[in-house]
Amino acid sequence: MKYKIGDVSKILGISADLLRYYEKKGVVAPEKNESNDYRYYDSWDINFLIDCLWFKNFGFSIEQIADIVRIKSTKELDELFCSKEDELRATINRCTLLLERGEQHRRNLMEMERLLYKCEIAESPHIVRFINRVGNDYPTNTGCDSLARRWLSAMPFNHRYFELPGAGSLQNEEDCFWGLCLEMDYVKRLNFEISPPMVEKLPTRCIHTVFKSNGGRGGFAPSLLQYALRFAAENSYVISGNIHGTLLASIEEGGKLIGYFEAWLPIE
Repeated sequence: MKYKIGDVSKILGISADLLRYYEKKGVVAPEKNESNDYRYYDSWDINFLIDCLWFKNFGFSIEQIADIVRIKSTKELDELFCSKEDELRATINRCTLLLERGEQHRRNLMEMERLLYKCEIAESPHIVRFINRVGNDYPTNTGCDSLARRWLSAMPFNHRYFELPGAGSLQNEEDCFWGLCLEMDYVKRLNFEISPPMVEKLPTRCIHTVFKSNGGRGGFAPSLLQYALRFAAENSYVISGNIHGTLLASIEEGGKLIGYFEAWLPIE
């Protein structure tokens, strides 16, 4: 019995366009009526296409399937599946990391609510940071383009990062440095190479807090951390290094986009 392309599409649950694509790539060669250009498939073609779908659902591309269905030896097939297993393991590892990162982000959101405008003493995380913006300017002639792209490719495991030079410049946004940071655990698990101008920041005893921006463009201001400086003074802590932190979330409130920032103020 002969089957038109629409019939095969229904039998296999795939589109006629995909069947045409299989034909274009040489995977299958249905009989063609030259007078009307109709394609006719027989049961062998359908069985062959079922085999193709079996490989497709392993994640092989149609180009790969075109070679697989004509493979010459079990050794070659074994090598293809060994390569696919490596690819699948890498995907599993990536998905596992993404799941952990999502869980971590949810924990960060809970911390955001707990610590908003409140201060505690805690040890800052072990991180590596990369600065690519000073104030409102992204320098374009630093020769760090490839490094910046490497940092962007590490998303979403990194964080938007800011750094303020000590406590003396909390009024001046132009003194703020911006970039990205990675916690050391992700540096190791992503095999992320550390090289200048990246800087490793060791865990330090800090005032730990969360604050939010005023909203919209220019809503971030170092002066928003004045309450943390008051906490330090009231408890006889001395700020002993650069204040730094990360963007936890951006949420629209009252028609403005509000940034929620976690901050670490090193103390002695």
